[in-house]
Amino acid sequence: MSKTSKDKRVEVYKDHRAQLLLSKFLSGELNKLEPIYNTKYGYRYPIVEKITGDVQSANEFLKHLFEVGILQRELFDKIVRCLHCGSANVSVHYSCPYCKSFKVNKSSLVEHVPCGYIDTEEKFQKKDKLVCPKCRKELTKLDVDYRKAGAWCTCNECDKSFDIPVFSHLCRDCHQDFTFGEAIYEDVFSYSLSEDVVREAALGWILIAPIKEFLESRGFEVESPGFLKGKSGTNHMFDLVASRGGKDQKVTALDLAASTGNAVSEQVVIAMFAKVYDVAPDKACLVAIPKMSKNGSKLAELYKIKVIEAKNQKEAIKALKEGIKE
Repeated sequence: MSKTSKDKRVEVYKDHRAQLLLSKFLSGELNKLEPIYNTKYGYRYPIVEKITGDVQSANEFLKHLFEVGILQRELFDKIVRCLHCGSANVSVHYSCPYCKSFKVNKSSLVEHVPCGYIDTEEKFQKKDKLVCPKCRKELTKLDVDYRKAGAWCTCNECDKSFDIPVFSHLCRDCHQDFTFGEAIYEDVFSYSLSEDVVREAALGWILIAPIKEFLESRGFEVESPGFLKGKSGTNHMFDLVASRGGKDQKVTALDLAASTGNAVSEQVVIAMFAKVYDVAPDKACLVAIPKMSKNGSKLAELYKIKVIEAKNQKEAIKALKEGIKE
């Protein structure tokens, strides 16, 4: 995974629309996003349209999420659109290769195996029976005494017969004819969450992005990840370092820890304290997802590390508003 791709995703994570869609994937509400067919628009993504506002922006939004590596996609279907108006409300015409009329009747060819006579099924039809026009014998067993020998077409316009028609399209909206060569032939995709994003979600990157944006809106200069040099001469990395300019520059170091269990272990607090002790920032914050263990909370209080428990970005931002004084 390249740093450039990751940086692009981090920027997208700031988008509230992306946060809403990703939350549906990460919560298990949505496993795979599949389109739903609509006669006017073609395929649509109603869940995404509720987030973005309309059909066009939903498609552009999904394309962008795929391009930055947030979503992966696979071919779901292909769709034909009108050359003239872009509508997906298109019918297929089987036309006469001689006069191009679509007034064509399609019949099945029947072969009477014993005598070898072949003609359209209508020629064999005698009331509710099939009778050979040549030898007058009744056809009773398919694939034994007779078989279907393909299709046969007759044009009602020029009366010519043929086996393979010409394909064309008619737009039901603007009533224009066009050929396959002229048609807009589009790929339609289903989408799922990429493995990179699943890993980044576990590491908290999806939460870091909106926190970074919030702090910047409050006048902080923010680096993520951020590095601070300690008294020992060692550069320590934090998930986020925020500072304000001026003579009395205040520096806040923030780490984020997520647990797939009930609570974040106290080991995370111990590890952060080792960095904080050497660096001595003005404020140290630890965002715990979904919450901090009891032992971890006691250690954090002892080490003067502000713990912010949050299940989502809204809770984290709310706690930061209270915890970081301007």
